[in-house]
Amino acid sequence: MLRMAGALKAAKVPAARIIAAFATIRTLLPPGAALSSMAVAATGKHVAVREGARTWEAHSGQYALPLLADAPGERGTSVATSLATVKERTGTIQAELLYSKGHALEATDLGAARAAYLEALRICSDHLEARINLGRLLHLEGELQEAERVYRKAKSSSALLSFNLAILLEDLQREEEAVVAYREALALDPAMYDAHFNLARLHEKAHRPRDALRHLLAYRRHVAKIDD
Repeated sequence: MLRMAGALKAAKVPAARIIAAFATIRTLLPPGAALSSMAVAATGKHVAVREGARTWEAHSGQYALPLLADAPGERGTSVATSLATVKERTGTIQAELLYSKGHALEATDLGAARAAYLEALRICSDHLEARINLGRLLHLEGELQEAERVYRKAKSSSALLSFNLAILLEDLQREEEAVVAYREALALDPAMYDAHFNLARLHEKAHRPRDALRHLLAYRRHVAKIDD
């Protein structure tokens, strides 16, 4: 039944309430009831289950009026027909919960935070925030090659990911690659002015004074706006 969570998430039911509702469903599901005979849907911010002609509330287990009666032209969500789509959405919810867990653990247990991010990516490999945070932790722990591998496997673009990758590449003494990554960060987010500062420094080191001055002036304009 947890595979229905994605459909409920799309219906704006809070993730915590979805989890609690399905925990109750597992407990209160009548003996011998077949999943294919049931439909699950959102009723406001709660979850309701239709079992044949009867409807019961997942959060309480109480039978109620038929809340899921079909409106003209509409049908309840079928477990049998929506399984593949809901499985994917449920994975996304699980990954998001693991990401939130990892973020909360960073203040007390970096190892556990790292494990949570890894599990989130195992479930949903394109969870960008988990990937960025995992790469950052690996970098801080000195695992530079592994951090680069994590960053490089991202399926979507991110200014923050490119910026973090650029810093990592600097630490790996691959400064020309770092220049490319800083440029990518600015292309995605022109307001990432720290990238201008770092580019100015790298261009100056590489004896490219015009490029260095251009980026330094862009950074100084940003600082002047803040001071104003």
